[in-house]
Amino acid sequence: MSETGDHCVVLLVDDQLIIAEAVRRILATQTGITFHYCQKGAEAVAAAARIQPTVILQDLVMPDADGLDVVRAYRAQEATRLTPLIVLSSKEEGATKAEAFARGANDYIVKLPDPVELVARIRYHSRGYLSLLQRNEAFESLRISQAALARELNKAAEYVRSLLPPPMKSPLHIDWRFVPSASLGGDCFDYFAIDDDHVALYVLDVCGHGVGPALLGVSAMNAVKSGGMGGIDLRSPADVLGRLNAAFPMGTHGGMFFTIWYGVFNRLKRTLVYSGGGHPPAILFSPGAGSRLLECPGPPIGIVQDIPFEAISVDVPRNSSLFVYSDGAFEVFPEPGKVWGVEGIHQFMDGQRTTDAACLDALHTKVQAMTGSDILGDDFSAVLAQLD
Repeated sequence: MSETGDHCVVLLVDDQLIIAEAVRRILATQTGITFHYCQKGAEAVAAAARIQPTVILQDLVMPDADGLDVVRAYRAQEATRLTPLIVLSSKEEGATKAEAFARGANDYIVKLPDPVELVARIRYHSRGYLSLLQRNEAFESLRISQAALARELNKAAEYVRSLLPPPMKSPLHIDWRFVPSASLGGDCFDYFAIDDDHVALYVLDVCGHGVGPALLGVSAMNAVKSGGMGGIDLRSPADVLGRLNAAFPMGTHGGMFFTIWYGVFNRLKRTLVYSGGGHPPAILFSPGAGSRLLECPGPPIGIVQDIPFEAISVDVPRNSSLFVYSDGAFEVFPEPGKVWGVEGIHQFMDGQRTTDAACLDALHTKVQAMTGSDILGDDFSAVLAQLD
């Protein structure tokens, strides 16, 4: 488009010079209208591409071209595919009108109309076309911005994934599945041997979506991994959560907070000590004893300062499995108004062979099926540890 704002650019295509002069004189009395004229129908399509009018006035009966064919040619050309097209014709025939509209005309006038009507129609169609172009430009800018954001989110997701631990083979067998959402949540998790007897495992989930929550999750994970909270006892879940709560108050972290489930397995005593901060309960599967939810009584990290966190200890039978996950694995809606929830994921995992990490793939497939999409609305994190 060569002109901007509310300025109309009119291209008249008509073999009759008298018609061209009449239209020129009508438009010459108007402000904000530029007039162009093409006498040959065979040259009209190329002229329109060069001039980029906001309205085309097209005669139907021309000695060197069929006006209806020219109308179709405008619509086949990208430069004039959307340009408003007013047919000027000496024929007041229903069939001709119908064919003109079928081939892409926007309006039909029997020439020559009243000057007031002609100007009104030109301005009406030109305004609509300019608004359409502005909307298309805005949509394209939005598309480019969204594509750039998606690329940044993908980079952030890959960065988070690169920080996650590889599957553990010893002293425990631990595997996981992590599938970031399109907008990237704040899921992070880790596990590591503290000493010969103790193995720690945790999953945390920062509120919100985007790069900010992801970076906060990484910061919290690094604080645990590096012991950067000063003299922290990684074997004490209550101490870990208390230190995290003091280190990440939501008031100094953009109003963000996170939930966490942190547990330590003592291989010698076969006990599991854990604490939770607003996180969904882990599930302990034990042969012969069934499964049990390991609830998290504490508040999310960063919301309430100077609050003690409770540590809970449970005995772990041989050949047990521990399943820890984020809310993206269960906050799904299998039907309107009904959330699958912790009860749903608990029942589903009870029916799986939890000594095999293939159950994590089965869970992810189940969640996808319930949401009806391969791309979930929140990060999907699921960790399975074999407490042999």
